[in-house]
Amino acid sequence: MKRLSLVKMKESGKGKVAEISGGSALANRMMSMGIYKGREITKLSHFALRGPVAIKVGRSTFALGHGVAAKILIDVDTE
Repeated sequence: MKRLSLVKMKESGKGKVAEISGGSALANRMMSMGIYKGREITKLSHFALRGPVAIKVGRSTFALGHGVAAKILIDVDTE
């Protein structure tokens, strides 16, 4: 397993949330969207130059800002 931030993850890559390092306010906001430790997510796309990161969680799709996405660490299989 390799731990990466959501920003550095490959497009169409899947992984499990390992940590949300932004304080309790950010963790609560992510929890309300269904993003929490141990949850599997898929990165759909990433716009260049610090743009938003599109992800899929369950049946929902979200766009997170670059700063927020950088604070979410993902465990990715290295196969």
